[in-house]
Amino acid sequence: MTLIEYFSYPFVRYALVVGILIALCSSLLGVTLVLKRLSFIGDGLSHVAFGAIALATVMKVSNDMILVAPITILFAILLMGVGEKRKIKGDAMIAMLSVGSLGLGYLLMNIFNTSSNLGGDVCATLFGSTSILTLTITDVWVCIIMSIIVILMFIFFYNKLFSITFDENFAKATGVQTSAYNMLIATVVAMIIVLAMNLVGSLLISALIIFPALSAMRIFKSFQQVIICSALFSVVCTTIGILISIIGGTPVGSTIVAVDITGFILFSFIGKLLKVAR
Repeated sequence: MTLIEYFSYPFVRYALVVGILIALCSSLLGVTLVLKRLSFIGDGLSHVAFGAIALATVMKVSNDMILVAPITILFAILLMGVGEKRKIKGDAMIAMLSVGSLGLGYLLMNIFNTSSNLGGDVCATLFGSTSILTLTITDVWVCIIMSIIVILMFIFFYNKLFSITFDENFAKATGVQTSAYNMLIATVVAMIIVLAMNLVGSLLISALIIFPALSAMRIFKSFQQVIICSALFSVVCTTIGILISIIGGTPVGSTIVAVDITGFILFSFIGKLLKVAR
């Protein structure tokens, strides 16, 4: 079967659209998170989402998003919105939430197991489904709406995001409501992570946040250039990853991460060449 024939199926088109939109949103927010030294917030929140999914499964909630989204957003706000007020800060808080949520989630799924294939369910949640048949038209529309929100946020609040990314204390001193913007970023990040779990799984979400930003930083230095390059890098790598997955029958999430790693190595090499040339 040729690639053109694959695209005659709606689920393939859904996977490509959702993948591109999630990659775009993740990369845009990823630059801010990496520069604020919150790279692993994706890991922490994805594990919180895994724990929430386990809880939703135990409670037999028909639509787990009703429970997963609010819990993930709440913990995202706790991580970013009240950072100066908590006693446990930064990577320690993220690590604690990550390990705790993952462990408790798996424990709940074992104790209240109602599935005949617990290992398969857990593996699909952690690493993404091996099939792209799970995406629906609802996923597509939710991702479209989320992408519009993220893009508009960057357009209208670019200067504010720039200021809180590089010097939050100075931004606060000049009257910027840093807590409000941090909470906005946290909420959007949480929603993207919840959506991305269907595509790449909870353990691989950080790759969509970290690799595009770090790859762009190998070549470019200005904030605007890094954001644009990061977005293009992420979209291209995700598209290539999904196409390889469709043709080769490999897991979608793992394939996208492999392409991201390859792209990062390539950009690192180009960055070194440019540094020598200068």
